[in-house]
Amino acid sequence: MKILTIDDQQLILLSVEKRLTEQGYEVETANCGQLGIELFDTFQPDLVIVDINMPVMSGLEVVKHIRVNKKSHTPIMVMSGNTNEKIIVDGFDLGIDDYMKKPVSLDEVVARVKRILGNTAKQAIIRKEDNTQMLQKYCVGVVIPCYNEEDRLSSVLFQEFAHKNLGYHLCFVNDGSTDNTLAVLEDLRKGNEDTISIYNCEKNGGKAEAVRQGILHLSKDPQLDYIGYLDADLSTDFEDFDELVQTLENSDFKIVSGSRISRMGADITKESARKIISMTINFIIQKILGMPFKDTQCGAKIMDREIASLMFDKKFITRWLFDVEIFMRMRKYYGREKVQGLICEQPLKRWIHADGSKLSMKDSITIVGQLARIAVQYNT
Repeated sequence: MKILTIDDQQLILLSVEKRLTEQGYEVETANCGQLGIELFDTFQPDLVIVDINMPVMSGLEVVKHIRVNKKSHTPIMVMSGNTNEKIIVDGFDLGIDDYMKKPVSLDEVVARVKRILGNTAKQAIIRKEDNTQMLQKYCVGVVIPCYNEEDRLSSVLFQEFAHKNLGYHLCFVNDGSTDNTLAVLEDLRKGNEDTISIYNCEKNGGKAEAVRQGILHLSKDPQLDYIGYLDADLSTDFEDFDELVQTLENSDFKIVSGSRISRMGADITKESARKIISMTINFIIQKILGMPFKDTQCGAKIMDREIASLMFDKKFITRWLFDVEIFMRMRKYYGREKVQGLICEQPLKRWIHADGSKLSMKDSITIVGQLARIAVQYNT
């Protein structure tokens, strides 16, 4: 049995193709509607799986071509993050056979395919229940800056996340490490080449430049809807980060930033001295920004791709306080009043201070001087 899958996001296409091929189906893929209808004529599939939100030619236009122009009764399944009721009804009016809303598990996709085509595939692979892979509603690129992280990188956790959360792409930036970080990253990437990449900086440029280079690199990938960054020590875990993404998906915010505010039900731990210094620095930052953000320095943020390209276009003037600079750039671009409605500060459920943090107490003292530089630079 032959299946044609049409989606403009390669991360989704590759995942669906791999799973359906494992189930014994012959699969062809198309990354746009035009190529999809061309393959429909030559490949002559037994089933078409198509996304709705594609540039130039939408999924509904592909469905209309198959049903109206070709007068074909080939089964069509829509798999899309578009939950607009009118779009769904229009799809069924045009003659689709099923509509799957992302996020959706690959197990469910296979089950729905078998319902339509029958359980005729050969050499089907049975998977464990705890190995469920989810196709996300949007494609997300995540930059993880790394400097001498050989002993702190939890390779297994990153690999498991990339394997289970299809639609995420993890980009590790090796910031001129002098230990075996690059070798560890290369081992981590093995078997996950489609969802994990490495951007190697030969010289150490500091966290700000490492994140900037990684984000500019990911910004070139048109399939990514959102781009963000996360600390390599996973002091913010993936569950919290995914909730930041969900907030961005379901709002008009441009940036959603994690916040390590202590609150009931949250597991937020810091060294006592570090906590006092952080409170002092945050107070100074609030005065400079003129906005009531409680924690600009949390290393977990997600933003839409246009903002990512815009805010990371130029180098930052500090190595560690680029988060403050991002907010200052946002304020300068949108204005103080409007920007407060474009940035969401979302409390984390968990944040653990990791041993071996690169920011020492001595570094913290120099931050006040760097904040003064930021205030002068962005207020002129």
